[in-house]
Amino acid sequence: MARTKPPSDKVLTIRLPLNELERLEQYCIQRGKTKTDVLREMIRKLRV
Repeated sequence: MARTKPPSDKVLTIRLPLNELERLEQYCIQRGKTKTDVLREMIRKLRV
């Protein structure tokens, strides 16, 4: 898949238990989104 946006400045690496990673991947498949897109959406919803 070709990139449509310029690359981001920062990279975030997280460790997840296998069951949480599988849960995230299923969520992404069902919604047709990438893990990055889903996590960005969740971060944007955080109250600061």
